[in-house]
Amino acid sequence: MNINADYSQRVVLNHHDLPWISSPEPGIERRMLDRIGDEVAKATSIVRYQPGSQFQAHTHEFGEEIFVLDGVFSDETGDYSAGTYIMNPPGSSHAPFSKSGCTLFVKLRHLGHDQVAREVIDTNTASWYQGMVPGLNVMPLMQQGSGSTLVRWAPQTYFNPHKHYGGEEIFVVDGVFEDEHGRYPAGSWIRSPHMSLHQPFSKEGCTIFVKTGHLLDEVSNQRASY
Repeated sequence: MNINADYSQRVVLNHHDLPWISSPEPGIERRMLDRIGDEVAKATSIVRYQPGSQFQAHTHEFGEEIFVLDGVFSDETGDYSAGTYIMNPPGSSHAPFSKSGCTLFVKLRHLGHDQVAREVIDTNTASWYQGMVPGLNVMPLMQQGSGSTLVRWAPQTYFNPHKHYGGEEIFVVDGVFEDEHGRYPAGSWIRSPHMSLHQPFSKEGCTIFVKTGHLLDEVSNQRASY
């Protein structure tokens, strides 16, 4: 199965416009943003757990990133409420579940050997740092390798035009994010390829999950396979 599998192409969509697709486990559904593979796949998804649902124990051969959007996500290591970021490194395993139900933003099978230790950050209590322009605050998430970052835009915040070496991936957590190409409300996912250019801003304010620099290797690998 290939969904938005060409990393050289810009992709914009809102997960609320996509259907829920059942997983092999009862009560767990997915909205697929990009995917290469079938049930074992390199993928970016929105995952919804109904109350009382659970996955069997499994290993993440190439790691996993999770951002809890709502509800409470759990595994044998603890309970993680909305706003929690989790990085499970390559080779890690767990048996996830949710007693009350939850919705997650999940990236699977994209981490490398430089991610070796599990990371958990509660973004409700972690520190924000001043960004490069007034009104912009950043919260570093993944500390190992090509990191992920939470970025908070105050209303009427404008950034400089810039290119993305290695590409950029954005998920709009809340508010409305914008650039010269369009307007992206909460639930939007934008994947911009290597050396793409834009000038982002937010008139209304927003919070976005951002990952940069990780798409160049994907394009190189795809070209090598042709």
